[in-house]
Amino acid sequence: MSRDLLDKSYSPEEVEKRWYSYWENEKLFAADESTIRKPYSIVIPPPNVTGVLHMGHALNNTMQDIMCRYRRLKGDSVLWMPGTDHAGIATQNVVEKKLAAEGTDRHALGREKFIESVWEWRKQYGSAIINQLKRLGASCDWDRERFTMDEGLSKAVRKVFVQLYDEGLIYQGDYIINWCCRCHTALSDLEVEHEELDGNFYHIRYPYADGSGSVTVATTRPETMLGDTAVAIHPEDERYADLSATAVILPLMDREIPIIRDTYVDLSTGTGALKVTPAHDPNDFEIGNRHGLPSVKVIADDGTMTEEAGRFKGLDRFECRKAVVEALKAEGLLERIEPHRHSVGHCYRCKTVVEPNLSRQWFVKAKPLAQKAIEAVETGKTRIIPESWTKTYYEWMYNIRDWCISRQIWWGHQIPAWTCQGCRKMIVAMDAPDICPDCGSTDLVQETDVLDTWFSSALWPFSTMGWPEETPLLKTYYPTSVLVTGFDILFFWVARMMMMGIHFMKEIPFHDVYVHALVRDEEGKKMSKSKGNVIDPLNVIDHYGTDAFRFTLAAFAAQGRDVKMSEKRVEGYRHFINKLWNAARFSLMHLDKGFDAIEEKNLSLQDRWIVSRLDGVVKQTEQALDEYKFNEAAGAVYQFVWHELCDWYLEAIKPTLYDKEGTAAKTASLSVLWHVFRDALILLHPFAPFVTEEIWHALPGTEGSIMKAAWPDRVIPGSDPDAETQMQTVMAVITGIRNVRGEMNISPSTALTVAVKPENPETGLVVERNREMIENLARLDGMTVDAAMEGPKAAATVLVGGATVFVLLEGIIDFAQEQTRLEKEIGKLTKELAGMNKKLGNEDFLGKAPADVVAGVREKHAAKLEKQHALEATLERIKAMME
Repeated sequence: MSRDLLDKSYSPEEVEKRWYSYWENEKLFAADESTIRKPYSIVIPPPNVTGVLHMGHALNNTMQDIMCRYRRLKGDSVLWMPGTDHAGIATQNVVEKKLAAEGTDRHALGREKFIESVWEWRKQYGSAIINQLKRLGASCDWDRERFTMDEGLSKAVRKVFVQLYDEGLIYQGDYIINWCCRCHTALSDLEVEHEELDGNFYHIRYPYADGSGSVTVATTRPETMLGDTAVAIHPEDERYADLSATAVILPLMDREIPIIRDTYVDLSTGTGALKVTPAHDPNDFEIGNRHGLPSVKVIADDGTMTEEAGRFKGLDRFECRKAVVEALKAEGLLERIEPHRHSVGHCYRCKTVVEPNLSRQWFVKAKPLAQKAIEAVETGKTRIIPESWTKTYYEWMYNIRDWCISRQIWWGHQIPAWTCQGCRKMIVAMDAPDICPDCGSTDLVQETDVLDTWFSSALWPFSTMGWPEETPLLKTYYPTSVLVTGFDILFFWVARMMMMGIHFMKEIPFHDVYVHALVRDEEGKKMSKSKGNVIDPLNVIDHYGTDAFRFTLAAFAAQGRDVKMSEKRVEGYRHFINKLWNAARFSLMHLDKGFDAIEEKNLSLQDRWIVSRLDGVVKQTEQALDEYKFNEAAGAVYQFVWHELCDWYLEAIKPTLYDKEGTAAKTASLSVLWHVFRDALILLHPFAPFVTEEIWHALPGTEGSIMKAAWPDRVIPGSDPDAETQMQTVMAVITGIRNVRGEMNISPSTALTVAVKPENPETGLVVERNREMIENLARLDGMTVDAAMEGPKAAATVLVGGATVFVLLEGIIDFAQEQTRLEKEIGKLTKELAGMNKKLGNEDFLGKAPADVVAGVREKHAAKLEKQHALEATLERIKAMME
């Protein structure tokens, strides 16, 4: 674009569309697999193909984009690998609902036609989340976009499955799995969401088979007792030391089952007797294996009772619970019912109560894989940041159970296993076999189950780069530099990528794992549709612009602390973007060229100070980003641009810039302004890419995109502690005078006179040498500097470091009128505070009002009390001047 002055106001929507298209067309996000520069790589946590941009995505991807743009500016060759996940259960549910609306279902279509329908849906709707990430400014290498069902990734999945099977790390067996009766599929432990619900403990008498009495057991799921195959007691339980009975009669089923002794039974709970249902409880399943108990499945996959449930056959599992309780009451075998609040597992997709169920499934032996993934973190090869999440990682990994990887759905990677219908041989292979190697039969049937979605996602860091082929991309960018992720998938995904990456690549998949927190509403509550407090990122972008939204996320992204998001906060950072825009417009009025270097010889104090501050903020920002302290980096840049560059430096050099003579001082300030503004744009770019690109192209002396600029590693002439100390003195004097003006209600247009009494000669020299700046910025019509002066009577006194400043008020304000005004305002505040004190002293209000309402009253009370104290202090000063 031409070097025209910027428009009067900043229009985010137009700017964002134009520059994003420019970045894509110029291939500025592209990674160079043959680079000789330092590689830096991130793989995107692949959003579900069914997904839409939410606050979690926005925070996660903003952080990744900040790091990628920062590392490009640092000169690294960056690969940000994008892609989406096929989301087996979620996507199948979406398409099945669509088919139902059309009056059909997947069974009517058949597997092949159904899969075609899913691919068609993906083609039509699957790019929605990608387009939304682009609106966020995500600088992914979109030409390399991957999908977990791509042919290349499918090949990687098959190879991993076959190799793990050949190594004995994948097996098929009967096991208790989490079963969703609605989705008709197995779920991993991590796909089960637990919720505290009110339930009951049902205490049931089991008669001894020899007629000598009964033993009482307690259960929260009485319907499962129909499948009991034993009652267990602890071998050291003294209550049963003299028990002679060896069996009980299973109530309602009239089936004799043994009494066994097992150390799993808790001696301290209830009667110490445990009903054992191997087909419907994971712990009971283990007990059953130890004692050779049969497994009786009484709950079918659709949630109804099976033939084994006897007279309760065909009932829904929850209807059966009621029927069993009534039957036990009728037979006098229900001792009592106790209310009991307990954790109940639900399907993470459809929220149906999960049923622990015996099923034949495919599993990965996780412990052998987990050990090296644990060692990688213990030895520091991979860091988890914040470090507090390391303990959680270890706890889960040390207690890891075998991973159920089969799912009873159609959409996904179909398990590459075939069964010979002649001899029943299982054949696991990369490609479909034509003939059974044992019996020669060609009647081979493939396993109908598909793999857990997380199985393919676990390969993401290397499968997306072309593995199992040894590609240049893989060689250059693996292992990746950092993974940015939410804590909720630390185990779903991160741990599994660690296991798979180390096993197949013989190398960790990433050096750092940065775990970010949640984005909550402004009151700190978790966002949910039911609460009506969900904030849509796209709506926020529409109203305030992408840069303001991104900067807000970064500014509040403190490690280990949830982000409290509100549109008011975004609006505040929109003001910051506007402040930058207006500062750019002002600067561009005076800059008609770029400068090769700063003209050091004729620098003023303010010039030396801003260069020194720039040097400091470059180092501060760099260190914060290297340590993933996004809020500190954003805060440092914000403070520098808004307060130091805009509020102080630009104001301080205005008289010099408006000097029509081309003085050496003006040339020096222009060279400083150009360099400082250019570098400030570079520092800001990772956080606010669009507005910085727009201003960059209007700034003379720049070439190409700001994305091609170099991070300002060394600011020349650099750090100047003496200039910073002197400027702090000058700013303290000016700020003190401004505060008096505000406290005394003096109009900004009224010129003041001040007297400065320095405590030492050095301070006096600093003030005297910078008289013009002080008089200009404090709006003075005169200033005297005298170390021997007596303090004037009718003056407001300000103590600053190394000096006392007297603001002369004689003839400036009407002391009596000001006293009346202050007393009136203090009286009003006193009345308001009395009302608040009464409310805060009311126990009913404190006990019954919502916590946020009470907190709001306390906050207002504190603010008004602070204001009252300030006004009282000012009133005392007025009275003292009137004496």
